[in-house]
Parts: sequence; C-alpha cells; structure tokens
Amino acid sequence: MSNPYLIFVLVVLIGHYLLEFIEELLDLRYQQDEPPAAMSEYMDAEKFRTSQAYQQEQRRLGLSQTTFSTAATIVFIVFGGFNWLDQHVRRFGGDSEYANGLLFVAAWFGICVIFYQPFRLYRLFHLEARYGFNRTTVRTYIADGLKGLVLAALLGVPTFLAVIWFFAATGDWAWVFCWILIVIVQFILVSVAPVVIMPMFNKFSSLEAGELRSAIEAYAASQNFAISGVFTMDGSKRSAKSNAFFAGFGKSRRIVLFDTLIENHTVPELLAVVAHEMGHCKKRHIPKGIILSILSTGLSLYILSVFIANPGLFDAFGMADISIYAGLVFVAYLYTPVATILGVAGAVVSRRFEYEADAFAAATSDATAMISALKKLSSDNYANLTPHPLKVFISYSHPPVLHRIAAIEGRPL
Repeated sequence: MSNPYLIFVLVVLIGHYLLEFIEELLDLRYQQDEPPAAMSEYMDAEKFRTSQAYQQEQRRLGLSQTTFSTAATIVFIVFGGFNWLDQHVRRFGGDSEYANGLLFVAAWFGICVIFYQPFRLYRLFHLEARYGFNRTTVRTYIADGLKGLVLAALLGVPTFLAVIWFFAATGDWAWVFCWILIVIVQFILVSVAPVVIMPMFNKFSSLEAGELRSAIEAYAASQNFAISGVFTMDGSKRSAKSNAFFAGFGKSRRIVLFDTLIENHTVPELLAVVAHEMGHCKKRHIPKGIILSILSTGLSLYILSVFIANPGLFDAFGMADISIYAGLVFVAYLYTPVATILGVAGAVVSRRFEYEADAFAAATSDATAMISALKKLSSDNYANLTPHPLKVFISYSHPPVLHRIAAIEGRPL
C-alpha cells in the first residue's frame, strides 16, 4: 500500500462512491409527502406516492450496483486481478501488442458485462416493468446486445488498434494524432448515425400528413429552419417513456418524435416540444457542445500520454508487464476526478442550454402549451419533482421541471 498511485486510485474509488451515496441520501431525505401545487392537475396524491416509490427503488438499485461494483473493483485491483487477466491473455496473443490488447479489453469488457448484467436485467424486467414502463422483450434485449457488439467490433476495434499504433510509433505526438483520429470518428458517427446506426435499433417513419406535420413544417419555415423531414420513432417498442430530438447536421437535419410522445400530447404541446429542440439549434448549443467535447477529449488524451507507460502506475495494479493497452485502462482510473469535475461543469452548461431552449420555445410558440407538455412528461415518466440541490448540481443535465416552468413564467421559484 506504499505505492502512491495505488493509494490515489483507491481514494478516488472510495471518494466517488461516498459522493454518490451522500448525493442519493440527501435526495431521499428531500422528498415531499404531497405533490407540488403546480402539478396538481397532472399528478394526484396517489400517483405522486407511486412516483416517489419508483424514485426510491431506482436509488436503492443504483446504490446497490455502485456498492457492488466499487467493492469488486477494489478487490480486483488489490489482489492482482489485472495481472492475472493479462498473463492469461498473453498465452493466446503471444508477443503481439495488438492481439493482446484486443483480448485484454474484450476480456475486461466481458467481466464487466457479467457483473453489471444482473442489475440491468432487474432494472428493466422487474423495476421498470412493475411501474408500467418496460416494453422491451427478451428477444429485443438480446438483439440489441448483439447489434451493439457488432457495432463495437466494426467501429471500436479499428479505432482501438489505431490508438495503440500511434502511441507505439509516434512518440510524444501520439496523443495529438489520437485526438485528431477520435474527433474524425465522432463526426462520422454523428453524421451517419441517423441514417445508418439508429435504424438498426428502431423503426423511423415519415410523419403522416395531417395537422401535426403541417404545424411543424409551417413553424420550421417561419423560423427559416431547414429540415429534411419529420419522423416518428417506435420508442414504444422498448419503453412507455417519451422523448423527441433532432438528428443530423445542416440540411440533413431531421426532427424525430417518439410515438409515445405523439399519443399523449396535443398538437400545440408537440409543437412546443419541437420548438424547444429547435431552440438548441438556433442557440448553437450543438456546435458549442461539440467543441466542449473535443476539448475534453484532448485533455483526457494528453493525461493519457503522460501516464500511459508509467512503471509506478503499472506496479500499483500489480502488473508484471507494461503495455499500451493496459495503460489505456489504468489511466482511466487516474482520470476519474477530472472526469467528475468536467461532468459537473458540463451539467451546469447543459442546464443553462435547456433554459435558453425553453425561452426560445416560449417566445416563438405557445408558452402555455410548453408548460403543459413539461408537466405531462414529468408526470408520465415519474420524474423527480423535488430533487435535492446537490443532486441537481452534480448530476442533472436538465433543470428540475418546476424550475423550468418558473423560468418560462418569469417568476422566482
């Protein structure tokens, strides 16, 4: 335990766990007994109690998973699990850094899947199902997993091997070349995802002609906003929860509405939701978010370049051999505090963007419809109406619904 890297990693793991535990405990104690007056039209006392019970079960399951994973990770590190894994991998991969790297990461990914799978299955097929949200069948769940593995192999493997090659062959500039590569891959993915990747998992249909389509097209024209089409997505195939989003860049932008959203909302409400999503584009939140993502990726890769072959780091994990591929995994633990800080900062920025998009929607569509849409979505999805401020500050990418409504109405909460 005299290795400073080991001490740092263990402190980070335990500290991150304690932060999440305190966050959830405060959030639990912050719950109210009665629904907020502003939600009385959409959520009676019985439904509010049900939503509170749903939130409590989500917290308990989340903390159980975090407790288990933190303890398992610490045990795996302290008792030399990574070295055990690496030595077994080297029996098959021989002297090839690339073969060993693929086997090492694949094995580590497999171990993580085995550990996390029971929690995922319980959450989806028990918790979400008991509260009426889950509509995913076992067949769909398995098919999604297989498709995800295929995509990971097609997209992740070449990128992973390229990163290993850059760090092996280009010296001090490796992190820069990796940065450029990953940014290019990200742009390609964002461009092709709406037309290639997303249709692998969901069915997208052009919104049929009618009042809603006419209203959206007229609104887009009034805002000089070019779109390639308005689509519905069969979100009900997996969940009863609702959502909407924009996908693509420039003239390839498309509006996508979950079928569950269309079922439960009026045309003015749906138009207000579309206006909110369009507000993100009008306020240039998407390119700003991309820039922030590029910068954070560059920072993570620079830190990676500093520690990736550090003997002390490998000694902390009990490794007999130093390798680039294992370094990629180990530096992630060192990067956790930075990732947490960047995550909190990103959440602050995201919440500000949401307020700006709400203001745009309220100014260019129907503010009353926007408010009713927010209330319906929160009620139908059993959202936490009164989260603790610390929970919001650390974890919430969207402001609590009552805060959003107050901002739209121009009044203090």
